[in-house]
Amino acid sequence: MQSKRFQILAEREINQETFVEPWPEAGLVVTDSPYDPQPSLRIEAGQVVEMDGKERADFDSLDLFIAGHALDLAVAEEAMATPSQQIAHMLVDINVSHQEVRRLVAGCTPAKLCDIIRHMNVLEMMVGLGKMRVRRTPANQAHVTNWREHPALLAADAAEAALRGFAEVETTVRVARNAPFNALAILIGTQTGRGGVLTQCAVEEALGLKIAMKGLTSYAETLSVYGTERTFVDGDDTPWSKAFLASAYASRGVKVRFTSGTGSEALMGNAEQCSMLYLEARCLLVTKGAGSQGVQNGSISCIALPESLPGGVRAVLAENLIASMLGLECASGNDALASHSQIRKTAKLMCQFIPGTDFIHSGYSAVPKRDNLFGGGNYDAEDFDDYNVLQRDMQIDAGLRPITEEQALAIRQQAAQAIQAVYAELDFPPISDEEVEAATTGHSSDDMPERDIIADLAAADQFLAGEQNMLTIISALQKRGFAQTAGNILEMGRQRVAGDYLQPSAIFDRDFHVLSGINDVNDYAGPGTGYRVENGRWEEIQRIPQAKPPYDFVDAQVGKPTEKLVEIGPAKAGTRPEVIVAVGPAFNKALTRTIGGLEHEDVLKAILTGVASEGLVARVVKVYASSDCAAIGHLGAQLSGSGIAIGLQSRGTAVIHKRGLARLNNLELFPMSPLLTLEHYEAMGRNAARYAQGLPVKPVAVKIDNWARLKLIVKTALLHRRETEQIEDRPPAELAFDWEPEV
Repeated sequence: MQSKRFQILAEREINQETFVEPWPEAGLVVTDSPYDPQPSLRIEAGQVVEMDGKERADFDSLDLFIAGHALDLAVAEEAMATPSQQIAHMLVDINVSHQEVRRLVAGCTPAKLCDIIRHMNVLEMMVGLGKMRVRRTPANQAHVTNWREHPALLAADAAEAALRGFAEVETTVRVARNAPFNALAILIGTQTGRGGVLTQCAVEEALGLKIAMKGLTSYAETLSVYGTERTFVDGDDTPWSKAFLASAYASRGVKVRFTSGTGSEALMGNAEQCSMLYLEARCLLVTKGAGSQGVQNGSISCIALPESLPGGVRAVLAENLIASMLGLECASGNDALASHSQIRKTAKLMCQFIPGTDFIHSGYSAVPKRDNLFGGGNYDAEDFDDYNVLQRDMQIDAGLRPITEEQALAIRQQAAQAIQAVYAELDFPPISDEEVEAATTGHSSDDMPERDIIADLAAADQFLAGEQNMLTIISALQKRGFAQTAGNILEMGRQRVAGDYLQPSAIFDRDFHVLSGINDVNDYAGPGTGYRVENGRWEEIQRIPQAKPPYDFVDAQVGKPTEKLVEIGPAKAGTRPEVIVAVGPAFNKALTRTIGGLEHEDVLKAILTGVASEGLVARVVKVYASSDCAAIGHLGAQLSGSGIAIGLQSRGTAVIHKRGLARLNNLELFPMSPLLTLEHYEAMGRNAARYAQGLPVKPVAVKIDNWARLKLIVKTALLHRRETEQIEDRPPAELAFDWEPEV
């Protein structure tokens, strides 16, 4: 036998995932491997001689680097002697400042950090993350790429991303030689959309540094670090070489984050039997010791590996928390595609979305998934509206702003025209007006005309090898009339000289003011403290273009009342077989159409036609004392000579009632008013007439739309309010209806 339910479940998106049982020997365990060391530290003559169960003679390069550069030995003995559970309590205790927690954490070894996390569940870690975040104000980073690597589309998408509120924009390449032009495109695009957006191009590190030195990028985060020595060596690096490279960037005014994340060592076959979180704790201490401003972590491109294991999402949250505990700016992942399941990927996001991190995404794909050269995005350009609504639902600032279509088109066109002007001024392969228009209105690179890739690559090579730089671009923009964009890029250059955005966890606001862990320090200390979404920012988050004034939902249901329906006096109880059609107090007055858009006159005509087709007459009465559908039908049944009535609310909800039944009991109920057609109303009339004559009746079949409530509950509530406003304290009135049956 086979279960149909289990067949359906097998086809669910969640079952396209891979799930695996833990295998510690291969590093396939997210936390608490039996091979993880226990916390320990011994200091002699100011030097670490034993750490996490390993003697100094056995230290590998990571141990030596951590012991020499990442631990505050002045507090280390106190920190290691403090019970891990006590530090875990401090993380969630609103009466303990983050400064005090961070003071102790500065002396914790990798195993000690993991031991603290061992005592915390997901909710507690989220509280800790909200408290330990370096910068008070959360932000977001975007990925802007496209498969064609079309400069006009890159500039347009970057401009829209900047306007939507992203504080950083990152691009990468399909063809490495395109790197300088891709970096140029997002620089021009972002500074058109909003001044102060930091940009980077993720390429090989020497090339990345060269592009940065030309002034085309302002931050770097692809300096990867690993938690085992073998993995480092295979990457042709050591902790010291990474520290040197970070210094090379920072000395040139470029903000630096390292990249790490659970699962990379297991993926590369060098996990050394340790858990993913323990190895990540080592990475984070290397990052701190190297002087990096922060870290891009959260498993990043390895996310499917920890998610295949029990506790994988918890471990990702744990690594974000450890980064924040160490005082590192945390760009907390949520970039690479994490799941086929919409439920699962959103649940994962909430671990960072709700508490807030320095960057909720270390790359929200501001382009369609198929154009994302970073390997697809967990969220992309097609999810903007969902994301904005989530912020609005929870009153949370997760770094995005709603914009209108008109705003998007205007800024996209301006950015595309700006890069067109630069290409023309510097004699790069021309960008046509057709390309500008396509970039303005297009969604993906599928909408773009093809370019001569050979000519573009040759020009990019020449640009990289030559003396042209940021100042050349500024001059070109100024000459071609793009003074605002030119001014913003010039200000970015000035800020690099000033170096204020090299402070911990620094971003720019809209006015080029630096917000960092120095002047925008996280001051969360419980309810009513810390960053709160309020005032102008809350108004901005609420202002999604889809939100309409309430009266708009009602006005669509109001037309010109029919003159064929006239009140002729008080309604009297009937004495002969008949059907009463009892309508609500707003019927053909304050409302003239059902929620499905049917005119009241046509609905009434359909019901009466149905009654007449069964050889019976109907009377129409208006109930003034109630707007409730059951009450309207119940009252009508009391007046009907046959005891049968149809109760009809003005929005179209209907019931067939019988005298003697309780108000909330009935013969047939039709709650799905948006689905009701004139044919349904005519069938109601026929059935009511058959009930009145004691004939067999087959109930009217109306399908159920499970999505109707989501789509129409607001409209339903407002229409019912309008009906309720028309209630009068007076008895039902009889209405005369001048109509002719359909032939």
